[in-house]
Amino acid sequence: MRRLFAALALMLAPVAAPVAAQSMVEGTFRADVPTLEQVVGHRSGTRISSPEQALTYMRALAEAEPERMRLVEYARSWEGRPLVYAVISSPANMARIEAVQADLAQLAQGAAPSSLGNVLPVTWLGYGVHGDEISSTDAALSLAYHLLAAQNDTAVDRILNNTVVVIDPSQNPDGRARFVNSFMAQSGIAASGDRYSAAADQPWPGGRFNHYLFDLNRDWFAVTQPETRGRIAAVRQWQPVVVVDAHEMGGDDSYFFPPVADPINPNVTQGQRDLMGLLGRNNAAAMDRIGQPYFTREVFDLFYPGYGDSWPTHNGAVGMTFEQASARGLAWERKDGSVLTYADGVRNHFTTTFATALTVADNAQRFLTEYAAYRRSAVAGQVGGSGGYVIDLAQRPWNAEQLARRLVTQGIAVRRVAGPATVCGRSYPAGYLSVSTAQASGRLIRSLLDADTPLPTQFVQAQESRRDRGLAHELYDTTAWSVGQMSGLAVRECAVTGAGTLVGADDPLPARAEAPGAFGLAVPWTDSGQVRLVTEALAAGLVGRATNEAFTMGSRTFPRGTVVFARGDNPEKLDELTAIATRIGAETVALGSGWTDSGPNMGSDAFVRLSRNPRVAMLWDDGVDPTSAGALRYTLEQRLGIPVTAIRTGTVGQANLGRYDVLLVPDGYYSEALGSGARAAIATYARSGGVVVAIGNALTAFNSGDNALFALQRETVLGGEPAKDDEDEKDGAAGEAIGSEADYLAAIADPHRSPDVLPGALLNTAIDADSFLSAGYDQAAPVVFAAGDLVFAPMGRADGTNVVRYAAAPDLVASGYVWAENRRQMAFKPFMVAQGTGGGLAIGFTQDPAMRGYLDGLDLLLANAVLMAPARVR
Repeated sequence: MRRLFAALALMLAPVAAPVAAQSMVEGTFRADVPTLEQVVGHRSGTRISSPEQALTYMRALAEAEPERMRLVEYARSWEGRPLVYAVISSPANMARIEAVQADLAQLAQGAAPSSLGNVLPVTWLGYGVHGDEISSTDAALSLAYHLLAAQNDTAVDRILNNTVVVIDPSQNPDGRARFVNSFMAQSGIAASGDRYSAAADQPWPGGRFNHYLFDLNRDWFAVTQPETRGRIAAVRQWQPVVVVDAHEMGGDDSYFFPPVADPINPNVTQGQRDLMGLLGRNNAAAMDRIGQPYFTREVFDLFYPGYGDSWPTHNGAVGMTFEQASARGLAWERKDGSVLTYADGVRNHFTTTFATALTVADNAQRFLTEYAAYRRSAVAGQVGGSGGYVIDLAQRPWNAEQLARRLVTQGIAVRRVAGPATVCGRSYPAGYLSVSTAQASGRLIRSLLDADTPLPTQFVQAQESRRDRGLAHELYDTTAWSVGQMSGLAVRECAVTGAGTLVGADDPLPARAEAPGAFGLAVPWTDSGQVRLVTEALAAGLVGRATNEAFTMGSRTFPRGTVVFARGDNPEKLDELTAIATRIGAETVALGSGWTDSGPNMGSDAFVRLSRNPRVAMLWDDGVDPTSAGALRYTLEQRLGIPVTAIRTGTVGQANLGRYDVLLVPDGYYSEALGSGARAAIATYARSGGVVVAIGNALTAFNSGDNALFALQRETVLGGEPAKDDEDEKDGAAGEAIGSEADYLAAIADPHRSPDVLPGALLNTAIDADSFLSAGYDQAAPVVFAAGDLVFAPMGRADGTNVVRYAAAPDLVASGYVWAENRRQMAFKPFMVAQGTGGGLAIGFTQDPAMRGYLDGLDLLLANAVLMAPARVR
C-alpha cells in the first residue's frame, strides 16, 4: 500500500518541468495497479504522454485489472494507430456486461428503465479529439488509474457500482503524435512558458487535425473519417446517457463547462437542459473545492449537430464540452503574470470528468428515465414535422445511396422503394429513399434532413441588436447543415409508411451498369460516383471522350460532361469498365452507335479526349488553411480517386510545376508565405498551359500586380468605400451635424471594412450553362457560404466567366441565417469563376467547395475544374 498525494501546489516555475503525483487527488491506492510512472517512465502531468504511451498504459491497466476494466479497439486512424476505449465498472457489473449492453439496447428503443431490471447508465468520457489539446489525455489516464486503484473511496465505489464508465483517452492519435513530436523536437533541459517559444508555436499544420487535416469535432454527422465512423459505432453500442468531450482553449482563459451558451438547437429537450444544469452545478462544486475559476453559459453553444457534444445530445444523451485553458506544453505565462502548468490542466479535466461520473452515479435513475423518455417520444412520432422524408433516387443516385449509408451508420433506419413509385402525391420513376421520424433517432433525423433549422427568435433579435451597436455576433459555427441539400439531392417532407426494404450501412450500392453496346459505353455526368468511375477507368488504361454539350439518343438525354468510352479507343477493355461500375455502384449506358438524335455526334469537337488522370499538385505548409487543404485532398483522393502531390509554399518557386496539369491553391493567407518569385512561378505555369484552381482568400493573392490571374475585385461593406493605399493624410474634417444615434454609429463606422461576417449558411446559386465547368448542373446546387466577409464583384465578360453565381436576393438563402444587407450585397456575386491566361486557365472558388468533406453535391464542380479543365486546355 502507498499513499499518493496531489502535489499541485508544488508546481515549479515555467523554467522547470512541473511535478505531480500519480493521482490528482489525495487517497489510498492499491499497489498492484501499475502507475503511469511505472509503465512509461513519468508521472501524470510532468510530461506529455504520447499516443503510444497512452495506449501502452491503458493496456497495462486492463491486464492488471481484468475484472474491472476491458479495453476495446474501435478504429484505426489513417496512419494506422489504434483507437481504444476502456470499459470500467465493478467486478459484479463487468461479469454481466453483455447483459448490461442488451438492456441498454432496449433502453435506446424507448423501454422504461423499470422494465429492464438492474439496467446501468453509461457515462462516456472522451478526451483529445484535437491532437494539440493535450492535457485531457493524461487526465484520462489518471482517471482510469484512480477508478481502478483507489481504496476506501466511497465516491469511486458509487461510480463503479451504479454505472459503467467508458474512457476514450485519445480520440485523435495522429494529431497528438504530430504535436508531441514537434514539442519533443524543440525540448531542452528546462521548459519555457514564453508564448513565443517554439514549444507553443507549432509548425504547420499543428496537431489539432487528423491525418487528412480534418477537425474531427465537426465530423459526427458527415462521418467522413475512420476515427468518427468507429466512434459512432462504439457510442451506439453503449448508448451513454452522458457524453463528455474534453478540450482546451486559449492559455489566458480559465475553464468552461455547461450549461451552454445560446442558441440551443430546438431538438434539445428541456429535460436534457435540466440535467445539464445539474451536472454543471456539481462540476462547479468540485472546481470550487480546488479553488479553480471557471465560466459557463458563454461562447460555446449547442446548435450545430456535428460536434462531439451535440450529436450525442440529438440521440438522447446529455452531451457536454469541457474547455481547459491550454499550456500548449508544460507551462504558459499568462498575461496577468500567473503561470499555467500542464499539470493544472490535467488536474482540472480529471476533476470535472470525475465529478460528472459521480453525478450520473448518484442520479442513475433520473438519467436513465430522461434518456428513455427522449427516445420513446421519438419512436411515438412526437418530434413534430410531417413524419418523415423522401429522397429522390433519380437525382444524383450515387450521392443519395451514400447519404443513406451515412444515416444508417448513425443508427437511422432508411428504406428503399423501387421505382416507378408514387408517394405524397409525387411520382418517382427511379424510386426513392424514405426516412421516417417515428424512430428513436427522430430528432437527429429532423435536425439533419429539415431544409432549415431556425434560430430562436429572441437570439436573432439579440444578434441584430449587437450588430446595430457595432458588436460581433455570438454564433460559434454555421447555421445550416441540411445534408440532403449539401449532397445536391431533392429531399421532401412526407408522411412515409414502412414500405420498402431496409438499407444496410455496408450494403453494396445497387448495380446500374449495362454491358457494352456495339459502339461502346456512356458514363452520364450526374454524380460523384460517375466521377469515381471515370478516374478509375483512366487509371486502368481506358480512354474516354467528354462532351461539353448534351446529346440525345432515343428517349435518353445525356447531360453535358458525359464521358463516352468507345470500343475503338478501348479494344477488349470495355468489360473492365462495366466491372468497375458494378463495384462502385455507378452507371454505364450501352451505346449501339456513335450517331445521336440531337446534339453532337461522338466524333465532334464538342468531345475532348481523356487518356489519363490529371497530375495534381497542391500548395502545402505556411499560409495554407489546413482544413481547406485537407478537405480538398480528401475529396479528390478518397471520394473521387485523384492523387494529389503536396508542394510546400516555401519551395514552390523552385519546383518544376510543368510536371503537373493542375495546381491547387487552398484557402489561406499568402501575403508572407508566397514571395514574388513563387507568385511569378505560378503565374508563368498558368500562362504556359497549366490550370490553377484557387480557393477563397487565395484569390486575393492573384488578383492584382504583375502576376495577377483573376480580374476580381474584393468588395468592402455594402455602401462602403474601396481602400486607397496612396491617399494623402488630412489635417482636418469637414463639419457635419450628427442628429441621431444611428447617424453617430454611421459616422464612426469604417467605410473600408469588409462585409459583416456570416457564421455560415447554405445559399442557392445559378449557373452559366455555356461553360464546360458547370457540366452536370442543369439545376444549380446550394453552396456553403462560410467565409462570411469574402465577397467579390462579378467578373467582366471581357475578362472571364462567372461560372456559378449566387441567386437573386429573394431566393438566395436555401438554409440558415443571413443578415439582410449581406443578402442584398451577395446576390448575383460569383461563387466560381474562370479566366484564360496565356495558354492556361485560372479557376477560382470564392468559397471552399470541399468544406469539411460534406459538400458532395459540389463534387462535379471540382471534377470539372481538376479533371476536365486540363483536357480542354490541352
